[in-house]
Amino acid sequence: MKNIKIAVTLFLAGLTVSSSVYAGNEDRAGEAGASQLLINPWVRSVGFGGANTASAIGLEAMNLNVAGLAFTRKTEIMFAHKNWLVGSETKINSFGLTQKVGEAGVLGLSFMSMGFGDIDITTVDLPEGGVGTFSPSYLTLDLAYAKKFSNTISGGMVVRVVSESISNVNSRGVAFNAGVKYVTGENDRIKFGISLNNVGPSMRASGEGLSFTNIDVNTGVTTTQQRKAAAYQLPSSLNIGATYDFFVAAVKDSASNQIKANHRITAAANFTANSFTKDQYRLGVEYGFRNLFMLRAGYVLESTTWFDSKLRTTAYTGPSFGGSVIAPLGKSGSTFGLHYAYEMTERFSGTHSIGVRFDL
Repeated sequence: MKNIKIAVTLFLAGLTVSSSVYAGNEDRAGEAGASQLLINPWVRSVGFGGANTASAIGLEAMNLNVAGLAFTRKTEIMFAHKNWLVGSETKINSFGLTQKVGEAGVLGLSFMSMGFGDIDITTVDLPEGGVGTFSPSYLTLDLAYAKKFSNTISGGMVVRVVSESISNVNSRGVAFNAGVKYVTGENDRIKFGISLNNVGPSMRASGEGLSFTNIDVNTGVTTTQQRKAAAYQLPSSLNIGATYDFFVAAVKDSASNQIKANHRITAAANFTANSFTKDQYRLGVEYGFRNLFMLRAGYVLESTTWFDSKLRTTAYTGPSFGGSVIAPLGKSGSTFGLHYAYEMTERFSGTHSIGVRFDL
């Protein structure tokens, strides 16, 4: 009972904080920075359209609802590569590791690197370049802890270290994610989740690139002045989601008292409140065969935009698709998974994501 009270307190605290954080609207779009924090680097949840806030587990949950991290079986290792907005030459590589500690706790560590390729250096005197190139670098390091408070309630928190840099300007920051998950129904088929993501202090750019040298034509005295960049806020968001599992031709195992079915269909819905952009409604569905093969699809709707592409404020048109193949590794329950997802875009050739997962 004590653990349940703690989880409920965390849940209510998230709602209280969200009421003060989300005073913004889409008119503030463009005022926030570190927008890469809104990119989901993993694969399965991308094919789901990000609608599975309530059902995501393991490393996949760290970017949606960290409470799902508590459902890590023992040890999980994941690698992912994303060809983001094909044609923009932007690549995203991610690595993650989770480890169960104690009876109910799980530690998680993930790393995301975003590269933009080589860009020509241009100056006022050389606007066409020709004096070399530079490579911007975005890095995000996540450290998470989640715990099952009971058979039905889990919660967790993520500390995110954010780094943005070019050759002579950089920016550093810290953000926090927190989430709560509730599981109920026969065979845990009903799930609810709420998470508050990317909450933290403002960031500010600094470095030699913000300084300039001035030579007094009369005295010849050289002075260096430092320009101070304006601070910018983080793109905070609130997710509230639910999922329901349908089991086809299900049979209850008398030994484990669990439902076993060859076919599973999961329906998911999620509402995302963004502090600096339009709110989003996410819908997703996944078909699973014996936890060996999965197909999934999702759709993201923007508030006030709905299905009108002319009013859409992102490059994505809404639909996403994905699939997974899971192979057992011995009799210990360990598995190897190969995952793929595709997101449709309007002015690019989509976004492709591929990843591998070891559940040891």
